[in-house]
Amino acid sequence: MSSLPLEKVKVLDLSNLLAGPMLAMYLADFGADVIKVEQPSGGDEMRRWGRSKNGVGLFYKMINRNKKCVTLNLRSPKGQEIVRRLVAEVDVVVENFRPGRMEKWGLGYDTLRAINPGLVMVRVSGYGQSGPYSTRPGFGTIAEALSGCAAITGYSDDNPLLPSFGLGDGSAAIFGAFGTMLALFNRANNGGKGQVVDVSLYEGLFTLLGPQVVDFDQLGVLQRRNGSRLPFVAPRNTFRTSDERWIAIAGSTQTTFERMARALGLDDMLSDPKFASNEQRITNCEELDERIQERIAHMSYAEAMQALVSSEAPAGPVNDVENFLDDPHFQARENVVSVDDDELGPIRMQNVVPKLTGTPGKVKWAGGKIGQFNKEIYAGLLKMSASEIGDLRQQGII
Repeated sequence: MSSLPLEKVKVLDLSNLLAGPMLAMYLADFGADVIKVEQPSGGDEMRRWGRSKNGVGLFYKMINRNKKCVTLNLRSPKGQEIVRRLVAEVDVVVENFRPGRMEKWGLGYDTLRAINPGLVMVRVSGYGQSGPYSTRPGFGTIAEALSGCAAITGYSDDNPLLPSFGLGDGSAAIFGAFGTMLALFNRANNGGKGQVVDVSLYEGLFTLLGPQVVDFDQLGVLQRRNGSRLPFVAPRNTFRTSDERWIAIAGSTQTTFERMARALGLDDMLSDPKFASNEQRITNCEELDERIQERIAHMSYAEAMQALVSSEAPAGPVNDVENFLDDPHFQARENVVSVDDDELGPIRMQNVVPKLTGTPGKVKWAGGKIGQFNKEIYAGLLKMSASEIGDLRQQGII
C-alpha cells in the first residue's frame, strides 16, 4: 500500500507555539493535508522560540513539517471571513487560543458547524473549555505543576522539578491527535456529524500519573519525590560506571531482578531476605541501590552493559542526542530522518511514530517559510484572483 492513512483528511491549523501545532504535525505525518495559518507580521511565535540558525527557528522546522504555511490575520473581519471560507473545505480545525477568543472573532464552533456540519474542531487550552479556571492563560509549564507531575519529580529534600522539555504540551498533542481520530471515526460511522474535541494541557499528564488517585482514595497514600525510584518496583534507578557513563536498570519482575543480580556478581542478594521479593526490595531500596552502585562503580560502561545485556537483564544507556545518533538500533529503526530544506539544506529530526507496516507516515518537508503556500491555498483552493490576493497582502490581511 502506497497511500497514507489520512490522505483524504483536510486540516486547518490555526494554532501556534507547541501543543496545537504538534497535534497537527501528527496528522500531517500520516498524510493529512494541513494548512498552517500564521499572522502576516512575524508568523508563529515558535519561529522565535528556542534555538535558531541563520535566523531560522529550528523547533518550528520540526513541529510544522509536512504543513502548507499561509499567512492570515485572524483579528481582522476580512481574515475571519477567509477562515470561514476555508472551514467549508476542511474536515478538522485545530486552535489553541484562550477559551472565548474564537467566539469573539465570530469563529466559535456553532458558527463554523453551521458552515460545515461535519466539522471536527479540536480546541487545546490550558484548563479546558469549561470550569472555573478555563479563562486563565495556560502553558505547559503550569500544566506540569497543576497535574501533579512536578510534585513527584525530584529528590525528597529538594525543590519539585519541572521537566526540561515540553511534556505538558507534548502529551496534550498526543491525546488531542487521538481525540481527533475518535471524532473522525465517529463521524464516518454515525451520520457524518462533527463535534468538539476539548483538550486541556494538564488532563493528559494527570492521567499518565497512573495509580495515584486510586492509591490515595483507597489507602490514603500520597506519592512523594524520591529521585528516580518508583514506589511500586525496585530496583529502578540510574547508576554511574567507572568511566562516568550512566546506566538505567529496572528489575520490574522477580526473574529480571535475579538476572540483574547474577549479571553483576551479586548472587548473595538472591538469598538475602531483605531482597527476597519486590515488596522487600522496595522497603530496603536504599541499601539495594547502594549495593548495585558499588558494584557498577568498578565496571566500565562497556563491561556493565555487556554483562547485563548478555544475561537478558533490562538495562540501557542514559543517552543524549549525540549518543543515539550513532546508536545502531536507532539507525536500524530509522528514528532520525534527514530532509532537504530550502533555508537550511539537509536537516535531521525525529522520524514519524508509530510505525505502520502498510501505510507508514513520512516526513516530506520541514516547516516552511512564512506564507510559502499562500498562492496554492488562496488561488488554488479558494479560487481567489491575483488582484484579490494582492489587495489582501497590501491590507495586511495575508
